[in-house]
Amino acid sequence: MINLLEVLRQEIVPAEGCTEPIAVAYAVSMAAELVQEEVTAIELHLSGNIIKNAMGVGIPGTGQTGLPIAAALGAVVCRSHRKLEILSGLTPEELAKAEDILARKLIKVELKDTPEKLYIEATVRSRNHTATIIVAKEHTRVISSAKDGKRLETGVDKADCEDSPLLADGLSSVSLEDMYAFVQNTPFEELRFLLEGASMNRAISEEGLRGEYGLQVGRKMSQQSAHNLFGADVANRIIAATAAASDARMDGSAMPVMTTAGSGNQGIACTMPVIALAELLGKDEETLARAMALSNLITIHVKHYIGRLSPLCGSGIAGGVGAGSGIVYLMGGSLDQIKHSIQNTIASTSGMICDGAKPTCALKISTATNAAIQSATLAMNNISPSLNDGVIFGQVEDTIRNMETLVQEGLAATDQAILNIMLSKGPAS
Repeated sequence: MINLLEVLRQEIVPAEGCTEPIAVAYAVSMAAELVQEEVTAIELHLSGNIIKNAMGVGIPGTGQTGLPIAAALGAVVCRSHRKLEILSGLTPEELAKAEDILARKLIKVELKDTPEKLYIEATVRSRNHTATIIVAKEHTRVISSAKDGKRLETGVDKADCEDSPLLADGLSSVSLEDMYAFVQNTPFEELRFLLEGASMNRAISEEGLRGEYGLQVGRKMSQQSAHNLFGADVANRIIAATAAASDARMDGSAMPVMTTAGSGNQGIACTMPVIALAELLGKDEETLARAMALSNLITIHVKHYIGRLSPLCGSGIAGGVGAGSGIVYLMGGSLDQIKHSIQNTIASTSGMICDGAKPTCALKISTATNAAIQSATLAMNNISPSLNDGVIFGQVEDTIRNMETLVQEGLAATDQAILNIMLSKGPAS
């Protein structure tokens, strides 16, 4: 059977900033490291999903949004070994150099006609050299590295190369019973590393509650005022804490988050409700780690079916499903009740679209967190949709697989329609 511990270790990694523009910076940085000269041009050929998810999101340490500044910074910092934390420690001098690249209009971005949802082709030119890096399927998965027209076979991390296996792909053969047994029986010490993610995501949540980030969804929900219809009950405190983390992240906070299945917002969505509830219930570290293992595994499992990048909101659907499962676990629920929660959450959030990474992601995450809490509450009362209800099937695994059918058959043109709508607005003012 697939090694679930290795799946967790591969799919839960830290990142600073939204993973799509940061992945572009990573690819550009690798190419710039190959030319080793002053950059004269940067050409990006990107899948629609990369463009969609990078247009409106804040880039850490810059006060700016979007692809151009991320690409320019990649060419300047040249520290691809940091992967999704490539912009960590950004200096004013580096930002000034990146802004000079923008001022000289050295960056060209084009849409790539490719079946891959996650595709980044970054070409960096200098006076004497040209280098191209192609990243596909995963945010740091390099499938091609070339300099001056010659493909390179060295210098690419084996863990990120084209031939390395995608461990999470094997989750389709793993049942929820297997995941639950893993969570229950794995020694705590082997799961302790998940608590690093808890500390990281808790910290950015607290930052979001303090600062005026984005739409301030979490902050305004947590503040008592005549204009706040939300109370200070357990559910709203959990929702506020979760949304606040996304507020900060989407508005360009330089604090790192622990990602899940390639997305920081998914990591926030599936872990922060669990972290917040564990604190409110006074649960110990071991119980929290096991609940986080379950919420992450189920999120990764659902993401396998809806896609790494998708017309459906991974944070809202996969993250919400994972969060609901972790909440039921913390409340002492059974495996059957966890299944009820999954069915309830999918019934509630299955139509949530992804219209890119931007401040309003915090709104979607707050909606999904509310759905997760509601679903878990119903599940603990042994309430679940029936076979007669919409996309819900009698077996929870069949319901999850229906998300793949929905994406591939029902929403085939949705990504392009969303991107067309976004591009029709023109450059941001």
